[in-house]
Amino acid sequence: MARVEGKIAIVTGGASGLGLAIAERLLLEGAVVILTDIDALAGQRAASELGCTFFHQDVADENSWHELMADTLELHGRLDILVNNAGIFQGQGGNDPESTLLEDFNRIYSINVAGTFLGCKHAIAAMRKCQSRGSIINLSSIAALVSTPFLTAYGASKAAVRQLTMSIAAHCAESGYGIRCNSVHPGQIRTPMLDNLFQDAATSMDVGVDVVEVEFLKKIPLAEFGEPDDVAYLVLYLASDESKHVTGTQMLVDGGMLAHS
Repeated sequence: MARVEGKIAIVTGGASGLGLAIAERLLLEGAVVILTDIDALAGQRAASELGCTFFHQDVADENSWHELMADTLELHGRLDILVNNAGIFQGQGGNDPESTLLEDFNRIYSINVAGTFLGCKHAIAAMRKCQSRGSIINLSSIAALVSTPFLTAYGASKAAVRQLTMSIAAHCAESGYGIRCNSVHPGQIRTPMLDNLFQDAATSMDVGVDVVEVEFLKKIPLAEFGEPDDVAYLVLYLASDESKHVTGTQMLVDGGMLAHS
């Protein structure tokens, strides 16, 4: 316990799924957590249940980052940890290369990539201003490392997050800031997002959801879906001083999927 005792952390997209699990784990380990989400009702409810602060935020809006950082520094005097978790995986149209709508592609990029970029940009400024150290953790995906023709825009956006992470890490290290940046790549983790993916796949193939689940499970050597806590514990490690010499890395939580691909 207390692996991040007293550290000030922001977790975006924290109202549900991985973000909620990450926020809860950081709180349990002693951090002061600011949870953000575009869904104000769900975010307020989650923050109330966890006992942390909520900030309504659209991560693709730079003004919201200005306001979030200003409020964080005013309330707590510094920022130690940023978890760029907010993201979406599909839009209103199809998801393969032929049927993906340009507006969907751009929206996914604006949240998954631009939102992560803005978080990194403003976190660096806040961390430098107060203590010139900190940890930025960007949620990417195994989709960044394999082909995803069934989720074209999502896979491309998560690959961009991986590259962005390496560039942020190199910039901070070469500038002597003491700010680390790493990407986390979940595989098939049992969250509402994965359930929605299964349902969409089942509908498009005109089969039962159980059939889709079995097919996905075959791709996981450990033969089980991951749990949100599996990702939260890795984020905790990267947020803590235990990983003080770790930056620019990509770390998988995939049950062996990439090794099996």
